[in-house]
Parts: sequence; structure tokens; C-alpha cells
Amino acid sequence: MASAASAPPTPGNLKRIVAASLIGTTIEWYDFFLYGSAAALVFNKLFFPDSDPLVGTLLSFLTYAVGFAARPLGALVFGHYGDRLGRKKLLVLSLLMMGGATFAIGLLPTHATVGTAAPVLLTVLRLVQGFALGGEWGGAVLLVSEHGDARRRGFWASWPQTGAPAGQLLATGVLSLLTAVLSDAAFTGWGWRIPFLLSGVLVMVGLWIRLSVDESPVFKQALAQAEARKADADPLPLVSVLRHHWRDVLIAMGARMAENISYYVITAFILVYATTAADVSKQTALNAVLIASAVHFAVIPAWGALSDRIGRRPVYLLGAAGVGLWMFPFFMLIDSGHFGSLLLAVTVGLVLHGAMYAPQAAFFSEMFATRMRYSGASIGAQFASVAAGAPAPLIATALLSEYDSSTPISLYVIAAALLTLVAVGVAKETRHRDLADVASAGEGAEEPADSRPTGARTA
Repeated sequence: MASAASAPPTPGNLKRIVAASLIGTTIEWYDFFLYGSAAALVFNKLFFPDSDPLVGTLLSFLTYAVGFAARPLGALVFGHYGDRLGRKKLLVLSLLMMGGATFAIGLLPTHATVGTAAPVLLTVLRLVQGFALGGEWGGAVLLVSEHGDARRRGFWASWPQTGAPAGQLLATGVLSLLTAVLSDAAFTGWGWRIPFLLSGVLVMVGLWIRLSVDESPVFKQALAQAEARKADADPLPLVSVLRHHWRDVLIAMGARMAENISYYVITAFILVYATTAADVSKQTALNAVLIASAVHFAVIPAWGALSDRIGRRPVYLLGAAGVGLWMFPFFMLIDSGHFGSLLLAVTVGLVLHGAMYAPQAAFFSEMFATRMRYSGASIGAQFASVAAGAPAPLIATALLSEYDSSTPISLYVIAAALLTLVAVGVAKETRHRDLADVASAGEGAEEPADSRPTGARTA
């Protein structure tokens, strides 16, 4: 008889779980990407007005990178309590923190009003955003992975991943609309605040949906088993992760390098490169990212479904190799200055990125035991972001400033792709792993249960 943990949920319940994870991640990524786009477009003028334009952009991206620095701390704190108290409670908290910080940014005084206090306040709120997002990702993908049909885990778990392009689509769409209907003076003066204040409404909607879902059944089962053996007190989740899954943490960090770096170069740095080096208008660059993000949203579930058929590793490796090979054509197309070429460059780049991002949720979830899964997946993903996504726009902008060429930036992304190819290349395939089997095996052995067809396990 199949165990309760592996019993497939009803279609309606699973769709509600997916919707709760998706809308939450969409809102949180909307908040996070909104800051990135604003950093490229207006924050250099509003919060660092005394600097050279390119230096101001560098300083603006530096506050953007600060948010990534807080993500590992968020991963540790949310992972610890998420593995002890459950996924749902922590996801509600992360949503409130992110939404509150974003709404507050919309109310911030600028440098012209309060001087140097303005960038300080901006940095503090960015830290809160990063802390919240560090805890959001792991909980959202685990909630779906641990509820979902194991045979289609890659497909279902990829839906929270679409929250990134959906958030990018929403943030870029709002900014694109505002820059289209407002003059530069109006947008710089007050229009930029509107998308940040809009976050307050979005958070209320997300909170209402997220509160309606149940806790993960796999987590409930693991918690009941832990309570039944209270005499053997469980160590801290972080300690268990480092003891039993340190190799998996390193693999996850390596897997994130190409995925994270390429994404922020393609979506955030492009707003700098296209408008300065390629002399493309701000509106044109935003429109290209907007359309490409819609395509990105559509292809992620398809890549996730493919990972259910051929495995997580082959799809991930395809994406890493593809992104590395695409970088030189990517900048050549942007340099042409034509909208069609710009759109092609960004769209192909994001489609290839999706091949890494889609299977990532299931891949990372399947690496770790249930009572340390939130910690393991979050630590692997978010610690890598400090070295990958955090400095990516900053490094790319500095390379452009130093060499006045896209070649060093292409080589930078290619180096990250090679690192990811090595990390995923040495990893084990995980698509047939049963999450409940991994739960029991991970607590007493370094490696999770070996891959075997889901459904073969009996109670």
C-alpha cells in the first residue's frame, strides 16, 4: 500500500497549491526586479546625483547587490524555522516582509530632500528585501514539490519558477507603461514611486491566497516521525545539512552560477548596455525585456516537463552550454541597434536560461531530506547568489567602463557556464527519487536514497 506521503493530491488541491506558490513568488520577484530596473533607470539620479552617470549607475547597482548579500542570512533563518515549523508559516512571513519593504521604498525621500540619509535608507530596505527573498524561494518550490504528483514533479515544481519571469514581466510592464505615458521629468520626479506603492495591493492578494493552502503532507509525516522519537533530539537543520548533504550544497551552488549570472546580465545589465553602448532608447530596451519575459514564462513549464522525461541533468546541461555559446551573438545583436535584433538576443538568452531554471526546483528538492530540505535547498541556492547574481550587473558595468567592449562580459558569462557544466556534470540524476524515501535516508547517510521509480516504495 502506498504511503500517504506519496499519494497524489486531487487536481483541484494541487492547482491551489501551485497558484499560492506562483502568486507569492511573482509578487516577491516583482518587488525584487522592480528595484533592479529602477536602479538601472532612475536611482542613479535620485540617490547618487553627485556622481558621474556611469559611476552613479555603479553605485546604484551596488545597493542592488546588497540585497543579495542578505539572501544567505534569510536562507539560514527561514530554512531553519521552515524545517522545524513548516513551509506555509514562513512563506506568509516572507511575503509580508518583502511587500512592506517595497512599499516603503515608494515613500522614501530622495537625496535632494534628506541628503546622504536617502541612499542609507534605500540600502536598509534593500537588505530587508534580500532577507525575505532568501527565505521565499526554498519554501515556495518545496510546497509544490512535496504536494505534487511525483511522476510530474519537474513540471509542477517549475511553476513557482515562472514567478521570476512573471515578476519581471509585471515590473517591466509597469515601468514601460509609465515611461511611455509620462515625460522623463515626471517619471523621475514622482512616477517611479507608483510601481513600488502598487506592491501593497499585490501583497494583500497574495496573502489571501497563500493563507488558504495546507501544509506539505511530506513535512507533516516527517514531523510526526521526529516527534515519535523525541528521545533522539534532532540536530539543527543547518548542522544536518552540512553533515549529510555538503556535497549537494556545493553542487547546487555550482549549478546556480551560470543560471544566476546570465539572468541578471540578460535582464538587468542590458538596460545599461543597450541605452549607453548601443544607443538604444530606454523604452525600446524595456519593451524587448517585456516581450522576452513573456516567452520565458511560457517555456519554463515545458522545460520542466522535459526534465520529467529525460532527467534534470540533461536539460540543465543543455541550458548551461547554450547560454555560454549565446553570449557573443547576444551582444552582437544588441550592437546592431535594431529592435528586432535586441528582442531576438534577449528572447533566445531567456529561453536557454529557462532550461536551467525550470528543473532547478525539482532537482534541488530531490537532493535533500525532508527535515533539512528547506535549509539545504535555500542555502545552496542563496549562498551562490552572493557570488553570482549579486555582483553580475556590477561586474558587467565595471567591465564595460574599463574596456568599452562586450567581449570581457561574454567571457565572464562563459566562465560561469563552464563552472555550472562541471557541477551538474558530477551530480547524480534525481528525477526518480521519492521525497519520502529521501527523508528517511538522509538522516542517517550522506547520500539520499538512490534513484528508483517512484511508486515502488511501500508502506
